[in-house]
Amino acid sequence: MIRLYALCDQDLLDSKGLKLEEFIEIAKHHNAEIIQYRNKTADISFIKAKLIEIRKIYSGFLIVNDSYELIEFCDGVHLGQEDLKNIDNDIQRAVSIVRSVIGKDKIFGISTHNEEEVLQANDLDLNYIGLGAYKDTNTKDVPKTLGASLDQIAAKSKHFVGAIGGVAITDTFVNVTYHVIGSGLLKK
Repeated sequence: MIRLYALCDQDLLDSKGLKLEEFIEIAKHHNAEIIQYRNKTADISFIKAKLIEIRKIYSGFLIVNDSYELIEFCDGVHLGQEDLKNIDNDIQRAVSIVRSVIGKDKIFGISTHNEEEVLQANDLDLNYIGLGAYKDTNTKDVPKTLGASLDQIAAKSKHFVGAIGGVAITDTFVNVTYHVIGSGLLKK
C-alpha cells in the first residue's frame, strides 16, 4: 500500500488555476496521510491564513515548509538543506535551533539528496527525511536524480523516508515509508 505525503505548492496551484480546497480534496481522495503546504514567495501572514484554511478541511498531519515560526498552526515543519544553512552553516546546530522552537512533540523533516546527507541526518533530531530527487520533475531544477539507487540509499536511514522529486502514484519502493507527490496528484 502506498502511504501518501502530498506536497501542496502554492505557486503550482496558481499556475494551474487550482484552488487550495480542490487540491486538498484530491489529496483526501488519494488518502494522503500528510499534506505539506509550501509557499516560497508569500509573506508569513498569507502562509498562516492558508494553514488555518487547510486545517479547517483536512484532519491529517499538516506540515509547513520553511516557516517554522508558524508551528502552532500545524503538526510539523520541513526544511531543505539550503534553508537549514540559512539558519546556521552547521546543520546540527540549525536542527537544534529549529527543534528548540517547534518542540519535541512536533514533526520535523528535512530534504536529503545523497547518501552523505542521509548518514548525516541519522545523527539529527528528526522524524523523517525526504530523499531525492527520484526522477526529473517540472516543479524544480534537479541537478541529479537518484533513480533506482533511491531504495539503496533509503535503506541507510534510521528515520522514516519519503521519496521526493518526480514521484508518481504508481511508483513502488521497498525502503520508503511515504511517496511525496506534488504535481503528480494533479494529473488526471
